Amino acid sequence: MDIAVYPGSFNPLHTGHLAIMKCLTERMGFDLVYLVVSPQNPFKGKELRQSGQERYEAAVRAVARHPELEVKVDDIELHMPAPQYTIRTLDALAAREPENRFTLIIGADNLEAILRWKDPERILAEYGVAVYPRKGFDMEAIKAGLLEKAAEKGLEFRIKTVDAPIVEISSSEIRQAISEGRKTDIEQYLM
Repeated sequence: MDIAVYPGSFNPLHTGHLAIMKCLTERMGFDLVYLVVSPQNPFKGKELRQSGQERYEAAVRAVARHPELEVKVDDIELHMPAPQYTIRTLDALAAREPENRFTLIIGADNLEAILRWKDPERILAEYGVAVYPRKGFDMEAIKAGLLEKAAEKGLEFRIKTVDAPIVEISSSEIRQAISEGRKTDIEQYLM
C-alpha cells in the first residue's frame, strides 16, 4: 500500500488537517494516511498543554467522527526515545511494515526548512515528500531550489505537491483564541 505519513503535534487537530487528509486519499492516490501524533517538535518550544497521549486520544476521537476518511491515528512516536526525528519514524514504520511504501507529508513551511532536519537527503530520496501549500510560502520555488541542490549532488529527491486548499487557520491560532476566551471565533475549525 501507498501510505501518507502525516506527523504533527495536532494541538489541536482541526478542519485544515481534515482537508489535507482528504486530498491525500482522494486526489493524490494514497491508500491510507497515518496521522502520527508527535510528542514534541524539536524545532518548537514546549508550549504543549496536553500530553502526547492526550493529543493521540483526542485525534482518535476526532478521526472516528469522520468515517469517510482513510486515516489511521498512529502513536509510534509516543513510544520512541527522544528526540523523535522524522527519519527515525519513517525507518521504524518501514521496519514494522516492509510491504508498504511511505511518503512524508509536510507543509511548504517545513519543505523550506527540511535541510536543517536530521538526514534530510535520506528523507527526500528514500521516502519522498508530498507538500501541501502554506500561506506565505512559494511551494514551487522551494521545490525547484531543492531539486537543483539534489542534482548538484547527484541525488534524486522525490517531491510531489498536494493540490490542497491553503489552510486559513493554524493550531497555534486556535490555542491563542481559546486562551483569550474567543472560542466562538474558532469553533468552525475544531474537529
